[in-house]
Amino acid sequence: MLIDDGTAANGLLTADLKDTTGTAISSVSVLNLDISGTAVTATTLANYLSGVDTVLKSMTNAASDLGAVNKRVDLQKDFVNDLMDSIESGVGKLVDADMNEESTRLKALQTQQQLGIQALSIANNSSQNVLSLFR
Repeated sequence: MLIDDGTAANGLLTADLKDTTGTAISSVSVLNLDISGTAVTATTLANYLSGVDTVLKSMTNAASDLGAVNKRVDLQKDFVNDLMDSIESGVGKLVDADMNEESTRLKALQTQQQLGIQALSIANNSSQNVLSLFR
């Protein structure tokens, strides 16, 4: 049941009718509105129409509130999706940066290894050249 926050005992489809002095006349519910048992006068019809208008205003306000809440939920959902995308992108960039750094370090170590092998090869060749002079 929808409850009007102004009158917790009445549902949203219920309106209290008052005359021009502010005195409560009756309570009208749109759900079970029946005017067949009452004397139909212009004042009675005006009161019923006023009650229906009040209920329509309440329904419009409730729909407006629901629309605003729905919009806020959609905005939060979009924000969370964007945040998740940013986090995934950031993690991907960190992994890529680490891979680039490790790849560079590997190339440097491989180059050092090749230079060491070449230096040993040169050292071995030069000692053999010196020995060949003594033969």
